[in-house]
Amino acid sequence: MASFSKISQILLISLLFHSTITHAIEEIDHLETYIVHVDPSDTSLEELESWYHSFLGNSKRIVHTYKHVIKGFAARLTPEEVAVIQNYDGFLHARPQRQLALHTTHSPDFLGLHRESGLWKDSNYGEGVIIGVLDSGISPDHPSFSDEGMPPPPAKWKGKCEFNTTACNNKLIGARYFTFGQGTPLDVNGHGTHVAGTAAGSFVAGANAFGRANGTAVGTAPRAHIASYKVCSETGDCSEIDLLAAMDIAIEDGVDVLSLSVGAGQDPFSFDAIALGAYSAVKKGVFVSCSAHNNGPSHGTLSNEAPWILTVGASTIDRRLRAVALLGNKEEVDGEAIFQPNNFSQTPLPLIHTGFCISGTLKRISVRGKIIACDRTDTASIPALVEEARVAGAEAVIILNDKTEGDTKRLLALGFPTTQVGYSEGLRIKAYINSTADPTATLSFKGTVIGDARAPIVASFSSRGPSVQSPGILKPDILGPGVNILAASPSSNIEGSRFVFDSGTSMSCPHLSGVAALLKSVHPDWSPAAIKSAIMTTADVVNLAGSSIEDQTLKPADVYATGAGHVNPSRASDPGLVYDLEARDYIPYLCGLSYTNREIAIITQEKANCSQISSIPETQLNYPSFSVLFGSDVQTYTRTVTNVGEANASYVVKVSAPPGVGVVVEPGRLDFNELRQKLTYQVTFSRDLNGDKFNFSQGFLMWSSTRYEVRSPIVAMMLDWEYGPRVMN
Repeated sequence: MASFSKISQILLISLLFHSTITHAIEEIDHLETYIVHVDPSDTSLEELESWYHSFLGNSKRIVHTYKHVIKGFAARLTPEEVAVIQNYDGFLHARPQRQLALHTTHSPDFLGLHRESGLWKDSNYGEGVIIGVLDSGISPDHPSFSDEGMPPPPAKWKGKCEFNTTACNNKLIGARYFTFGQGTPLDVNGHGTHVAGTAAGSFVAGANAFGRANGTAVGTAPRAHIASYKVCSETGDCSEIDLLAAMDIAIEDGVDVLSLSVGAGQDPFSFDAIALGAYSAVKKGVFVSCSAHNNGPSHGTLSNEAPWILTVGASTIDRRLRAVALLGNKEEVDGEAIFQPNNFSQTPLPLIHTGFCISGTLKRISVRGKIIACDRTDTASIPALVEEARVAGAEAVIILNDKTEGDTKRLLALGFPTTQVGYSEGLRIKAYINSTADPTATLSFKGTVIGDARAPIVASFSSRGPSVQSPGILKPDILGPGVNILAASPSSNIEGSRFVFDSGTSMSCPHLSGVAALLKSVHPDWSPAAIKSAIMTTADVVNLAGSSIEDQTLKPADVYATGAGHVNPSRASDPGLVYDLEARDYIPYLCGLSYTNREIAIITQEKANCSQISSIPETQLNYPSFSVLFGSDVQTYTRTVTNVGEANASYVVKVSAPPGVGVVVEPGRLDFNELRQKLTYQVTFSRDLNGDKFNFSQGFLMWSSTRYEVRSPIVAMMLDWEYGPRVMN
């Protein structure tokens, strides 16, 4: 029998010494699940496995052991047991696990993806790439996961199908579950099926919900393979230890892209399960796409902030499900609705304002035969209110957005005549009601309308930067479609369709996971950082009308809402230059953020000594954007770009300096004479001490050749700006 390592021996002896404690604890049924990190270089994998079991004594106490995402394990322990082990060499950290939260017919066309042309043709629709979806499971019988015309998975694939039937195929090549007490990868919640279909669903003709948005549903990378990892329960709760275990297995299985529409709070990277797993994935060449979270529109509300993650915000597409309120004064107020009856009476009906759209507000109000208008508070409260209106005999409901929601309309399939209108439109309706003793209205349902020139608009709920953990990295990175996205559903609705609308950064994330799969198919040698750079530097910064991208107020959105802009997949396939990074490049960055050597070891699974490393300021990381933190008034940063465009090319710099900031770039011209050549430039930022004060100010830097434009957003932020809770380690 192989001997244990030093850490194994010490910890085993110490716990045997405390056997009386352990014996007593075995009888306690309220043990807590801890994630335990150990020194990654102290023990071989085989020794660690032996130690985990010897340490615990009872294998039932082991929940997960990890190989890739961290070195350590998850187990049911007590504070007394943790106190015993934490004083010995080799122990790094232990903490109780936390629960995380879950955060399309036309969207591919909106993204410029068309059959038999462009990026879809060049990538063969993402063929050969494996997308690992960590979510609430999957419905394998859905037509979006048909494998008609799909090739077998790549030879590197090592995954499993844990359904009881032969449910997996050449599209859905793997399905696993990590949720305690739920022994199947089947999706009951619906979230995971929707996300997987959005990322890589096959072509399905005749997709719609209540007859709306009828067309061919398809994922962003329709010939990519899907591997589903169930880490979230029916209620949407997602365990950290399960998520880490799933990421660990997914890396071993051979996925190319990880898609996580899941998030927690704003914890230091060494305490953030997704950041830990993502670092290990990126280290092995796996691209990681995550949702930014749905806590907008306030600043400083992001999740998934680590720079090795692509953090995705949400925007609208140019499809509207138009439902117009026709007021008695002849005004027409535009709104939207999924359920649109074709026989709604055009005779004006009494219109009343009933207060908030919450259950119980109609108890003392006569609504029979009337249209009611109510103020939206949150999405969850609306179905109960609408059902009460139906039971009470109301004819229709007009949902008025509040100021926070603005023009963003997160639609629900309510099965009752409704329209949801933006905040300013709601003010018009209330002003009309208050202007007359006998207000009336009716609804006119116009169906699906394509061509909203203001799209994309940043969704109100899409979480904004700055990053709390690393304000020197501009987050979110990118926007993708995330409002009223039609995609796969586990069950049929009342009209027999297995497609539903849903909104959230949970929907925008898989769009970008699919884009990453397309790029990986075209450029298999590109690193995760190169793919991210290509996505960011080619993003659109204007809407379909050619004006600045707007937010829910219908005013220009700031850079903390848009990141680099809205994804343009076709341009991303040929970006000209990329800002590349290797996993080891993040270590000087982490030192610069004042992480301890122990914390860096937890993140990287490598020993680090920041006293012997040339640490860098966070803004110095070779990132495709600039987030300048003005403590000192003059700061200089370097960037290195890699030529992936034309072998012989010259680029000249163009700068739109943030107001109140001077920007000088040296050199102002980059001349390349071969592919993969790297050139470095410096940017000096200086604050105008005589100019107006600002919390933040934005601009951009662009390298232009005769063929390419490589754009990097710039944001300059004052360090004394109190935008949100600073949770620095």
